[in-house]
Amino acid sequence: QVQLVESGGGSVQAGGSLLLSCAASGYTPSTYCIGWFRQAPGKERKGVAIIHTAGESTYYLDSVKGRFTLSHDNATNTLYLQMNSLEVEDTAMYYCAADLRGPMGCPVEYKYWGQGTQVTVSS
Repeated sequence: QVQLVESGGGSVQAGGSLLLSCAASGYTPSTYCIGWFRQAPGKERKGVAIIHTAGESTYYLDSVKGRFTLSHDNATNTLYLQMNSLEVEDTAMYYCAADLRGPMGCPVEYKYWGQGTQVTVSS
């Protein structure tokens, strides 16, 4: 059974940093894509940073490139999102999600989701 447990959200001022963690279990990491998604009130959910844990490539949302860094600890199957230079627009509920990688790459829709962690950035 796939389980994803997020931690590390909180409230910071603009320009600050946060580290999100997602402890993943119940699947073979090399066959999955895993990443962070976010959803602000009244807005659609968006992929923020996604990786195929075999390490082929990492996707970043354009608005976070250069500020956020995704990493994966293979030994513990933990996904991290280091968020620097946070902006008010980064305020959202952040979710960790995972699913099997398909023949064409990481999926568009994800089957397994964590409970989410709130990130609030104030000006």
